[in-house]
Amino acid sequence: MTVRTVRSPRHPAGTASAPSAPSVPFVPSTPSTSRRRRGIAAVAALAAALAVGGTLPASATPAPSAPDTRNSAFRQGLQDLVQKDKYPAALASTVDSDGRTRNYAFGKGDLRTGAPAPVDGRVRAGSNTKTFTAVVVLQLVGEGKVDLDAPIERYLPDLVRGDGIDGRKITVRQLLNHTSGLPNYTEYLVDDVLGKDRHTYFQPRTLLDIALRHKAQFAPGTDWAYSNTNYVLAGLLIEKAGKRPLAEQIQHRVIDRLGLRDTYFPAVGEERIRGKHPKAYHAEKPGAPLVDFTELDPSWGWAAGQIVSTPSDLNRFFMALLDGKLLKPAQLKQMRTTVPVPEEWGGKGARYGLGLMSTPLSCGGAIWGHGGDIPGHTTRNGVTDDGRAASLALTANMAPTKDGPDNALKVLDAAFCK
Repeated sequence: MTVRTVRSPRHPAGTASAPSAPSVPFVPSTPSTSRRRRGIAAVAALAAALAVGGTLPASATPAPSAPDTRNSAFRQGLQDLVQKDKYPAALASTVDSDGRTRNYAFGKGDLRTGAPAPVDGRVRAGSNTKTFTAVVVLQLVGEGKVDLDAPIERYLPDLVRGDGIDGRKITVRQLLNHTSGLPNYTEYLVDDVLGKDRHTYFQPRTLLDIALRHKAQFAPGTDWAYSNTNYVLAGLLIEKAGKRPLAEQIQHRVIDRLGLRDTYFPAVGEERIRGKHPKAYHAEKPGAPLVDFTELDPSWGWAAGQIVSTPSDLNRFFMALLDGKLLKPAQLKQMRTTVPVPEEWGGKGARYGLGLMSTPLSCGGAIWGHGGDIPGHTTRNGVTDDGRAASLALTANMAPTKDGPDNALKVLDAAFCK
């Protein structure tokens, strides 16, 4: 294990300390089907088990200047995710209420060479992208360019039509909080992006067309179902209302504004991960050989799941967001206005806002955030209202053991409650 500790100011430049949190996946669909379990985004508690190899390297000693003895349960939990749950690597970053940041790395960053996992390495952040996308939509709301309760038809006329689907009846708010009833395109794309289409570029309209070939899940506003299609439409809305490409607007309005040096939206056709990063792995089924999934075309995630980041940058992003550094008070309030979600999606008491999720802690209170899954990577994160934060990244998007998903959430909880 490697641990690095940095004393940060309470509100460092370009960041802030505030609430953020849990974790919702990149490509979830209804949890009951095998297609969804194999999908890139089974919710943390429902991710399917996959076999992963790798062992923990020789235990490293924490930096002498800052021994980490304050949260042994969290450190032990990270170690167990590698040793017992067989994730190739576990990376993490925490921020204490006093502003001290600690970064952790357990396991192997490359199973072929045995190289140790890099501290605070870059990973595909999956559905954390949704929060970035929602922030830009809400900034446009604050600028008077978008109305949350207007139908998406106003901005994208004649585009959203299908069996039980009518853009004149689906509001922008319903896209952002997953109450639109739109079918989830990734449910029909998962097998291909894990196989023959791993290196295929998908245009956003292609993703939307896949969804619109299928029947609506329910009438808008009558139920809740996680659908990546909602955020493809949110991305198209951003481009229409903001009059610039989605990636450029996320970069300018969020990433540059906060100084997130290790976060970026991959360019068209970019399959490799820039800079320092661990390898990412995937297996077809439990016990199957691991496949290196580090290189892939993430375009099928687009506004729903394409961003690359690090555990510490994700902490900075969610802390800054919930500390009011990115949105006006009225829009931040709307973002934190939640609806209940099924327990299997986020645990008892979990609720979903506008690209943001609230999850209760075992010791009381709650964390705010999102999290994500995409082939090769799982991320879980949270921030409390008193300024503590934790983010962890695992280098397999589905669990090598059946208990892996639950254990990952328990480790995140331990960062705040032990």
